[in-house]
Amino acid sequence: MIIGIEGQRLFRVKKHGMDIVALELIRRLSQFDTENQYVIFVKDDDDTTCLKESQNVKICVLPAVPYPVWEQVLLPQAVRRERCDILHCTSNTAPLFTNIPIITTVHDIIYLEKISILSSQGSQYQRLGNMYRRFIVPGVARKSKRIVTVSEFEKENIERVLGYSNKLRVIHNGVGSHFVKINDSTVLKAAREKYHLPERFIFFLGNTDPKKNTINVLKAFAEYQLKYNNDVWLVMPDFDELVLLEMLSKTVKPDVRAKIRTTGYVPNTELPAIINQCTLMLYPSLRESFGIPILEGMACGVPVITSNTSSMPEIAGDAALLIDPTKPEAILGAVEKVMNDPVLAATLSKKGQQRATVFSWDNMAESYINLYREVYAELMSK
Repeated sequence: MIIGIEGQRLFRVKKHGMDIVALELIRRLSQFDTENQYVIFVKDDDDTTCLKESQNVKICVLPAVPYPVWEQVLLPQAVRRERCDILHCTSNTAPLFTNIPIITTVHDIIYLEKISILSSQGSQYQRLGNMYRRFIVPGVARKSKRIVTVSEFEKENIERVLGYSNKLRVIHNGVGSHFVKINDSTVLKAAREKYHLPERFIFFLGNTDPKKNTINVLKAFAEYQLKYNNDVWLVMPDFDELVLLEMLSKTVKPDVRAKIRTTGYVPNTELPAIINQCTLMLYPSLRESFGIPILEGMACGVPVITSNTSSMPEIAGDAALLIDPTKPEAILGAVEKVMNDPVLAATLSKKGQQRATVFSWDNMAESYINLYREVYAELMSK
């Protein structure tokens, strides 16, 4: 069987959640699946070192054109040339006009629920992406042989909004094996110096997407500093300075900026050395289909605060402190609990490390291989 895998964004330098999931899947297919051949379709970009061809994996680089053209025109043409039996699209959308059987991973359907295409929140890139998904995803769901999502919570959402319960499958994400407790002082010191990390800090892995809840985190941290005025900092990777200052000017006293460290983009391979040095990790998102950073923090042995909404309780179990993310005072209260209670912090750290072992990229890859076989057998029986 020849299986095409859409990995349009995998060669971009700044990789995010869906990119990491696709990369982890492809690496394991390359290592463990001796039965099938894979063709990975990527857009021409700068980071060509993240994927290597192997005995069962071929990389097909397509020109860097606008995403709709890449996906709806170039991708189906390339899939036909490579004679793929199945195409697995990994990032919510897929070609609408192709005869190749499609499996689509729909990570979430937030863009179909309440985010208006006319909303002023988020960047222009994010708003255009949501507009495209709103237009494409219903048709993709209808066309796909299987729809995979990453949590039971998201499965229920998709079934409620789109239907197709007979096509839906849940395959959980995993956590990278490099997310571990680090005791090597040389590694920790190198990260501290490279990213100018303060001695004591709260780590917040957010961005400009409204669902990441950055404004409420800033409000809570400002209140924490107003109350304690101590040496605890807030560390935020990959955050634009002008955007941060604008958020601060609209929500809190801008002078709290003096206790916020922005590191710039941090490659996923370097995140563990930062997380290991934080006092606690904040992930109070408004809405997640899974929430990989929850597990990354847990696997590094740090206490995690996350939300009591959407998929996050499903992923965190009882190993994180769950709060109402819409209330800055709830975020503040949870931070105070962890910072002021060493027993609670140690308990969360221990439970978190145990919880993280439940989720595995190897298990995810095995589930996808079984799904490819299932769809191919169905096709062959007709």
